Amino acid sequence: MKNRHLISLDLDGTLLTDNKVISSQTKQTVLTAMDEGHIVVIATGRPHRSSINYYHELGLKTPMVNFNGALLHHPTNKNWDALHNPMPIRTAHAIIDACFDLNVNNILAEVIDDVYLAQYDEKLIEIYQESPDDPPFKIGNIKQTLQEDPTSILVLPKEEQIEMLRNHLDDYHAEFIEHRNWGAPWNIIEIIKKGMNKAVGLQKIAHYYDIPKDRIIAFGDEDNDLEMIDYAGVGVAMGNAIPNLKKLAKHITKTNEQNGIGIFLEEYLKLNVKTN
Repeated sequence: MKNRHLISLDLDGTLLTDNKVISSQTKQTVLTAMDEGHIVVIATGRPHRSSINYYHELGLKTPMVNFNGALLHHPTNKNWDALHNPMPIRTAHAIIDACFDLNVNNILAEVIDDVYLAQYDEKLIEIYQESPDDPPFKIGNIKQTLQEDPTSILVLPKEEQIEMLRNHLDDYHAEFIEHRNWGAPWNIIEIIKKGMNKAVGLQKIAHYYDIPKDRIIAFGDEDNDLEMIDYAGVGVAMGNAIPNLKKLAKHITKTNEQNGIGIFLEEYLKLNVKTN
């Protein structure tokens, strides 16, 4: 196909409605785009285990970006070279120590799909344990149990600790890590290896499919989408996106509750979407 585009979809607040489902209208439009030869990928901050259901729901056969770029892999092609970029364990342990000194609420570390949790938290486990088949959490002394370089660390600080903790990360670990604050309702600081972001993964996928930048369409809503929206030739902010992303994006569409992705793709790619 001469004019095929690469379409990159963030999940939360973008492809997914607030109820964490893909609306039928958006799904139909994305499937039509695929039928017409366009390539669709998921680029998310989520781990593999909590994004794979959406991947299969859309019938994707493409690489996927997880952990905001710290993991790039191909769920349906084991011969595809996965790229896993975890942070050094020494840095992770130093961060864990600083968090314990501050007495944060909890710390969660992930090595791809293995999850380490400092303190038992039923609500957190419920959210993270996507299916009964997921490996069980390792709960307890996280500094002892975590023996490998982690893909990501999530810190759950108290509200008044967020700024202090982010300043500490900047002052002491800036050369090794990136950190971001999750939006409401979470007080979560997510930490991954320096230089990792969704654009890094998307660039590799675009190269793999030989798609030029001006034919990359990317959708997002949060600060972990900034680099990807900036990199894509057609960077699209959702109507519910943060102000910084809207400022950076070349286009703004409707919200995730108003089929923003579907509306934009149908118009931009002149798709003939059949309505049921």
